[in-house]
Amino acid sequence: MSRNCAYVIFVVIGHILELTMLIALFFSCIVVIPLVAGSDAPCHNIGGTCQDDHLHCSGSYATGLCSGDAHRRCCSSHTAVDIGGCSGVKIYSRDSWGARQPKSFSTFHTPASLFFIHHTAGHGCHDFDSCAHTLRGIQNYHMDTRGWNDIGYSFLVGQDGNVYEGRGWHHVGAHTQGYNSRGFAASFMGNFMTHLPNAASMNAVKALIACGVQKGYISPSYHLYGHRDVGSTECPGDQLYKEIQSWPHYSHTHP
Repeated sequence: MSRNCAYVIFVVIGHILELTMLIALFFSCIVVIPLVAGSDAPCHNIGGTCQDDHLHCSGSYATGLCSGDAHRRCCSSHTAVDIGGCSGVKIYSRDSWGARQPKSFSTFHTPASLFFIHHTAGHGCHDFDSCAHTLRGIQNYHMDTRGWNDIGYSFLVGQDGNVYEGRGWHHVGAHTQGYNSRGFAASFMGNFMTHLPNAASMNAVKALIACGVQKGYISPSYHLYGHRDVGSTECPGDQLYKEIQSWPHYSHTHP
């Protein structure tokens, strides 16, 4: 092979290597930078951090601000959002307490004719942070252990006197077998076999029901029941069950 031919081959190989490096650099710019930095910007702009929503968040989670799958959400310290719109009760949104996205859902056709009272039979909570932590634990148990699509209850209430959105007014729950498409359920966080919930939490549930009637989510002629009225269970606890029998619309007739 002549010296000139060898030189030409050397130059061509050099150009090929340079072109390969340029192509690699080009793709790293258009793929890596937008995915990692650009699409997380909305979360970063509010001082949040994108992470898997199974992880603890010292504030609360917001959806739609991070890249990746549905479980990668923005953890930020934004203020809890009251979605109630009714006097006498605060209803904190799912995003406020850091709820995961449901796997799927069915639309609830309002107005509901039934309303059920439950207790979680677990730990109670007395402030927003402890209630949010308890709610995330309940949702993880319902979704990961029981295999449900979401937290089961329509709403939950803490001993802080606030109501927390579960599946809410618009989605069918998984709380009272055989009646989920006919009624909503509020569950008191805690165990109320031997003592009552405090007055603030009981008044909050009464106000929640009144709010549902006012907004057309619950029929004005609704019937109220304890979970044990329609199933073999101790829920909502002996003391709470006795109490709700004195509430308006409690029914002794099987639905």
